[in-house]
Amino acid sequence: MPHPTQSFVRNCLLSVIDAAGYAAIGPHLEPVDLPKGTVLIEAGKPFTHAHFLNTGIGSIVVSTADSRRVEVGIFGREGLSGFGCLLGVDQCPQTTLVQVEGEGYRVAVDALRTACQQSASLRETLLRYVHVFISQTSYTALSNANQSVEGRLARWLLMCHDRVTGDDIALTHEFLSIMLAVQRPSVTTALHMIEGYGFIKARRGHITIKDREALIDFADGMYGVPEAEYRRLIGPFG
Repeated sequence: MPHPTQSFVRNCLLSVIDAAGYAAIGPHLEPVDLPKGTVLIEAGKPFTHAHFLNTGIGSIVVSTADSRRVEVGIFGREGLSGFGCLLGVDQCPQTTLVQVEGEGYRVAVDALRTACQQSASLRETLLRYVHVFISQTSYTALSNANQSVEGRLARWLLMCHDRVTGDDIALTHEFLSIMLAVQRPSVTTALHMIEGYGFIKARRGHITIKDREALIDFADGMYGVPEAEYRRLIGPFG
């Protein structure tokens, strides 16, 4: 299969690097389908590949020995998985999995590191993304500490909306409960409340965004800063 040209890829990081940077990474990109639930990185296991998504949403989840879990960050076509390999580490304590199916490219860790050594554009762009992701996780901590379940859900729905095409998001109550670190009945209550305000339409396995601006207002300042930082340092989401 021929390697994808830069004009063909939909991943924002691969789109914004210069031609020399893409020439360094492009030959190592392997197209992959990413079904829902695919584990991209297993906690405590060595990194083998990084993944650049074109579509879909990845989720980074931390868990305890007694199976308590919470999502700490998400990424889609604006980012990549496994960026810890860029920081000189070989594994991490979080699991990365696909929460909304999609497709993209994978690249072996050693090939990615070599490409970054060859291209300042690629290296600097990916490290800027690491900075933005840290900003996202800091706002997740802020939201978890200060917002109601409904406010946290509003922020997270906006983040997912940024990473899909259209207004429909395929999400289950089970995964929403992991994201919010609450029981499923609390997820149902939060969805009903936000739906009652007219911001969303919820049905089994799907949520449709109906009034994005109202949802931003409801998120009460917890959404938007990391997203603006991405646009400032890297570019639009796509």
